[in-house]
Amino acid sequence: MINKLMATPAQTVADIFDGATVMIGGFGESGSPIELIHALIDHGAKNLTVINNNTGSGHVGLAALIENGQVGKMICSFPRTANSTVFPDLYRAGKIELELVPQGTLAERIRAGGAGIPAFYTATSVGTPLADGKKHEVFDGREYVQELGLKADFALIKSLQADRLGNLRYNKTARNFAPIMAMAANCTIVQSQEYLEAGAIDPEIVVTPGIFVDRIVTVKQPAQESKLVAAGVSYP
Repeated sequence: MINKLMATPAQTVADIFDGATVMIGGFGESGSPIELIHALIDHGAKNLTVINNNTGSGHVGLAALIENGQVGKMICSFPRTANSTVFPDLYRAGKIELELVPQGTLAERIRAGGAGIPAFYTATSVGTPLADGKKHEVFDGREYVQELGLKADFALIKSLQADRLGNLRYNKTARNFAPIMAMAANCTIVQSQEYLEAGAIDPEIVVTPGIFVDRIVTVKQPAQESKLVAAGVSYP
């Protein structure tokens, strides 16, 4: 019988290897799988390439993973936000690499990777330094730049509900990057606030089908990044 449930966050991330590419869900703190990220910190995998919308806040979650020296490269849209100090300081010191991608382009690159599309064209970055060194083409009189699809070894995402088969439902804007990341990773790891038996989630509201999910761990009361940052918490 298919059962993707695992006992602890530590078990779900135990085989993430040095040099892996890891997609991490979240739109700001929305959908950010704090417990999975902290388990990855404890696990200790290094030289990771992380794909995320931003670089985290304060000294918890993704920011803590970066601060712990485990991330060699960030692929993201917003490397600096109101509460982010860790990444900017390391980047200025030349200790971490950045690939800056416009947010819509980032989402489409992930979606393309999951759909088996190796590359596509967009006009978004034409005329900016982000287009330097990339292939350009003209379609219907307008210039476009080629962008490559993104895939990952692992994806860490958070859901509101998950059933035994891995079908997922998200909480509002936590849905932003999670569904496409689940499709674009070789192994998708989910922390879910609620775990249900197969069939308990109405098929009409399933967002991510279980075929894209490999592992699930239940986190009934997930940490909220903003509250941890406001309290001055640091991890580990």
